[in-house]
Amino acid sequence: MSAAHWRRAMNTGLAAAARPLPLPRAMATAPAAVPAADPYAGSDAPRWLKFLWRHLEARHVFVLAFVLVYPFVATPFFTFQIAGQALALGLIALSLTFLGGYGGMVSLAQMTVAGIAGYVLSILGSSAATISLNWPWWMALAFALAIAVLAAALIGWLSVRTEGIYTIMITLAIGVAFYYLVLQNYSLFNGFQGFQKVYPPTVAGIDWRQPLPFYFLALACSLAGYLLVKWLVRTPFGIAMQGIRDNPRRMAALGFHVVAHRVAAYAVAGLVAAVGGVLFTWYNGLITPNSVGTGWLINILVVAVLGGMRHPIGAFLGAIVFVLLQTFAIDVIDRERFNLVIGVVFLAIVLFSPDGLLGLAAKLRSRFGPRAPLTSQTRRQA
Repeated sequence: MSAAHWRRAMNTGLAAAARPLPLPRAMATAPAAVPAADPYAGSDAPRWLKFLWRHLEARHVFVLAFVLVYPFVATPFFTFQIAGQALALGLIALSLTFLGGYGGMVSLAQMTVAGIAGYVLSILGSSAATISLNWPWWMALAFALAIAVLAAALIGWLSVRTEGIYTIMITLAIGVAFYYLVLQNYSLFNGFQGFQKVYPPTVAGIDWRQPLPFYFLALACSLAGYLLVKWLVRTPFGIAMQGIRDNPRRMAALGFHVVAHRVAAYAVAGLVAAVGGVLFTWYNGLITPNSVGTGWLINILVVAVLGGMRHPIGAFLGAIVFVLLQTFAIDVIDRERFNLVIGVVFLAIVLFSPDGLLGLAAKLRSRFGPRAPLTSQTRRQA
């Protein structure tokens, strides 16, 4: 073949390769999807308003309306004993969901962090124990949250260098060690008696231990924790943390400090767990070594798994199911058999839906939900 023929053939092939491929008939004739107009695009509106417009859906409005109306139609028992307790437990479980779902670190020490916040609040604040220092409530609360966050960062620093079952065992050992520390120490933690009559303060003439005020206090803290997690996982830090979860070696090769990101994640989760621990202490009106025992360490994991570790809202859904089973299991079986009931429910969820109740609901919607009708053209393509 001559050089002229070779050049002509190559030019023809390059021109054909440069031409766009023909689209299938269904794609060529289908109208292009027109995105909904964003009224805040290019405007000087606050970032939170833009965020709400882009992410707020009808189901969010329904759930928000429901939780606001709920205490006015429910009895004080359901408002305080069920909803208030579930919101406090949900916050502690949310910290585990954040670590496990987005960071790949399953920690059994989240109830320990919550217990540290409760104990510091009781020691520095007011209680029935004579060893309490009776500081102002706001100062005791600030120190409780700060010390709990520091303890969470220390736990993270000790455990993030391991993975999988080793992380679980290290955090479990820390939780058990703290349980025996508070059980055997009387000068600081008051031993097995703990601290009684640890109540929320009366601020602005409102007794926050009453069912309605406590519910709205727990709801505000839970909503703040939920929005914090939802916002944080979309930030560069949250995206990097998810990348570390999936492939830590690659993220380290890209220049990310894996250990620092994981310790920071533990600190953020510690703040969420500390707020939940303060609420849980105020709900019970006391804190004892049983509040941070092995049973509660496992219960927080059960709550997080029940709702779904990949969904922040799943922590509160799992807490509601857990509290309902804990409260009404005595009406079905003996009180001593509650662990059997929650164990059976936990095994059923893990076996049929590893993604928890929210994953099970998604499976049911995909199987039994309405499907788009098949046209003659889509039948031929199928």
